[in-house]
Amino acid sequence: MEIRETPTAEAGMLIRRPVGEVFEAIVDPVITTKFWFTHGSGRLDSGKQVRWKWRMYDVSTAVDVSEIVKDRKIVMQWSDPPTTVVWTFTEMPGKATFIEVRNFGFAGSGDEQVKEAVGSTGGLTVGLIGDRHPKGLHSSS
Repeated sequence: MEIRETPTAEAGMLIRRPVGEVFEAIVDPVITTKFWFTHGSGRLDSGKQVRWKWRMYDVSTAVDVSEIVKDRKIVMQWSDPPTTVVWTFTEMPGKATFIEVRNFGFAGSGDEQVKEAVGSTGGLTVGLIGDRHPKGLHSSS
């Protein structure tokens, strides 16, 4: 299959929580493990490598964080071969946050790139859906 434009996995969601809380839910594995992966080796920080594990699927990946702008953006590389993931956080009215995730740079043939992008879109969507109501976290408002 010939592709004219390399595929990008994209997912986005409005989360009715302040941007600082939503951002923290992604960078802090103590929170993220309540809704997405089962183990994170450390907090996301610029220039740091961590490992995320999904024990239920027997899958793990190295995550190399290249940029963090607090409450605004996270840029990282993951998988093998590596792809780039960009998380953006937009503060919305009513103490809400719009979070968008883009994953791009897939390798392989056109068919393989499309397959990876579709799979990534599904995984990112599941992660965002879980971020709406992390288990064990209760609203203080």
